[in-house]
Amino acid sequence: MREVMEQSSDKVLENALANGVELMSYMTKFQWDKAKYPTALPLSSLTDIINKEVSQMETELKSRAAAYNSVKMSLQSLEHKLDGTLQTRSLNGIVRKEDLVVSEYLTTLLVVVTRLVTLNWERTYESLSEFVVPRSSRKLYEDGEGGLFSVTLFKRAVCEFKAKPCCLCQLPYEVFVAWIHLKAMRVFVESVLRYGLPVNYQALVLHTDKKHSKKLREELASLFIHLDPTATASKTDVRGQIHFLYF
Repeated sequence: MREVMEQSSDKVLENALANGVELMSYMTKFQWDKAKYPTALPLSSLTDIINKEVSQMETELKSRAAAYNSVKMSLQSLEHKLDGTLQTRSLNGIVRKEDLVVSEYLTTLLVVVTRLVTLNWERTYESLSEFVVPRSSRKLYEDGEGGLFSVTLFKRAVCEFKAKPCCLCQLPYEVFVAWIHLKAMRVFVESVLRYGLPVNYQALVLHTDKKHSKKLREELASLFIHLDPTATASKTDVRGQIHFLYF
């Protein structure tokens, strides 16, 4: 993401979203997606669905990465030209006064979109910020390299809009969503295997840092040792026996 966002690499964490929410919030407020992963299916079938989904996303990510690198190389080549491209040429005669909306709250941005991602722009520009005016984008000019588009939005969202990463960056977080569902399945399976039926357990997510992680594990080991009848009394063995608590 840092490579793709380039000038806005300091905003990577702000754009690290899973299903539209920050990653830690997604984990701590996790709800199983029954529409995507029907709970009526066997666990083996759910695992197959997740594996197939991740494999498809990996293939798509490679395709988008190749397209992105191709566009980046083309852009770098174009930037070395002195004139003749939308990035460097004068827009007089292309952009008219009536193409621009400028008011107390609204403004119009001009966006150069390469030919490879023109269709994606038209599908996704409204989602780059909640303050984009719907259906406001207009194609003002097009040549063999791409097109010049206008888009109207609230002035306060200009910085946010410019900092948004391209759609290439969303795939890793779709994988994250699948990964968390897989973790939830593991919690279920482990609970049944260790505690039997009927299913009666409570899953918790504890957020810590590297400095306090070891101490937290030791405290949990001491607190829940009674749940593992195979654990020995020694402190070293306790830490080894309760590893199933951590996923």
